[in-house]
Amino acid sequence: MTDADPVRLYRTVRLIRRFEERAVELVHSGAIVGGIHPYLGQEGIAAGVCAALRDSDLVTGTHRGHGHVLAKGADPARMMAELLGRETGLNRGRGGSMHAADFSLGVLGANAIVGASGAILTGAVWARRRRGDGVVGATFFGDGAVNEGMLLEAFNLAALWRVPVLFVCENNGYATTMPVAGAVAGTIVGRAEAFGMPAAVVDGQDPETVRDAAAAAVARMRAGGGPELVEARTYRFDAHHTFEHAVRLDYRPPEEVAEGRSRDPVQIQGARLVPADRAAVNAEVESTLNAAVAFALASPEPDPAGALDHLYASGLTARTGGG
Repeated sequence: MTDADPVRLYRTVRLIRRFEERAVELVHSGAIVGGIHPYLGQEGIAAGVCAALRDSDLVTGTHRGHGHVLAKGADPARMMAELLGRETGLNRGRGGSMHAADFSLGVLGANAIVGASGAILTGAVWARRRRGDGVVGATFFGDGAVNEGMLLEAFNLAALWRVPVLFVCENNGYATTMPVAGAVAGTIVGRAEAFGMPAAVVDGQDPETVRDAAAAAVARMRAGGGPELVEARTYRFDAHHTFEHAVRLDYRPPEEVAEGRSRDPVQIQGARLVPADRAAVNAEVESTLNAAVAFALASPEPDPAGALDHLYASGLTARTGGG
């Protein structure tokens, strides 16, 4: 059933926002090596879509994927530890920022390959349905993925085989630094419609609007309606990647950024709560993330001797190199 509780939805967007802000701080301190792709500004999409899913449903995300993992219910402490590359992380420090997964929650992983998440999820949901499981799936991708052949092939197979996948395009207007108008001919929803797939454009800054659109699509998919696409119009508040904080790329006019930040999904959803409830959620989230950061920083790094563990699905341990 769809989670229609406005307080829980606010908690999710607030948790993702503060998680990302704390993660950026840890990048700047050097605790997170290599940087991250912040999800700041797009929290309403992950929160809204995942509120329409069951615990057993499947999700795949992108290189900007922390919000998807957290919205599906992952432990923030283990997620933070994963970003720090620690043994206590969701994937024992081996996935890091761009490949976090939690199979126990149906999170099959973030993915650094543009457009790959849609193909992975289509195959996974198809396989589970063939096994008799009644799952549906939601896969997230950016506007930069809509010209990738891998994603379009996923559209084709999902539509042909009526695989219940909700394709969620997080259209933040830029593929890294390329404006969507300079990269996408036609429309994003038009690509889905070309495969006979229902498609809709929604306000990605309003978590409840996203949730309602996702819930309607998921209900139709559970009833045998096949795949659908939702294009969630959003705006990335921060850099594409934290390396921009040092190099300061100049590709978005300041007035555009200010306008984009004027519609904040955290504030939009927070305004639906009475002040006491909002304050209580804020305090609980801060306590949770304080504990998460402390847990991650105190966690051990993986033993280099186990670097080849889990390389093979069979459990075979790879032989180390020799002279």
